[in-house]
Amino acid sequence: MENSRSWLTAATFVALVALVAACSNPAPAPEPAPAAPTEPPEAELVERGKYLVEIMGCHDCHSPKLMGPQGPYPDPDRLLSGHPAGTQLPPLPKDNAGWALLSMDLTAAVGPWGTSFAANLTSDDSGIGTWTEEQFKRAITKGLYKGLEGSRPLLPPMPWQNLQNLKEEDIHAIFSYLKSTKPVANVVPPPVPPSAPPAGA
Repeated sequence: MENSRSWLTAATFVALVALVAACSNPAPAPEPAPAAPTEPPEAELVERGKYLVEIMGCHDCHSPKLMGPQGPYPDPDRLLSGHPAGTQLPPLPKDNAGWALLSMDLTAAVGPWGTSFAANLTSDDSGIGTWTEEQFKRAITKGLYKGLEGSRPLLPPMPWQNLQNLKEEDIHAIFSYLKSTKPVANVVPPPVPPSAPPAGA
């Protein structure tokens, strides 16, 4: 009987120790869920977009040029405003078969597709001022005029095929920058089919 009582006392003691240990060591709290990625501040986003526009060479075709000692350079007053409306192109050489030609300021191109003119990308309504970001995305990744489904394809030399895999955040940054640009009113002429002479020819 004495042994049974000792055994019962020992078992009770062990149970009490386990209970105290369980109460003093609560289960660890679940780890907090990772914070959702936050969008960079607007100024940082615009700066990123400006950087991308510059390294991707958008000014090469979309900015009218001034001529300097080292050749053409973007006109700071008309950055990204596209081919200047009313500009007359020089007559085309008669024997231009097999060639693609560029205007002196690189905003117009002539080739087997006809004559194409670089678009106005500024925040003006004659540029992309009324566009949605989705339109912009479709334009540069699917090569659709004004980013509208069912519209004509963008013509050379616009390298939209190279932009198909742009990351969403880069498209967003570029669009944010373009929407922040100085508006330049300039209605770019429509493309000229290959059978018709370009303006001024």
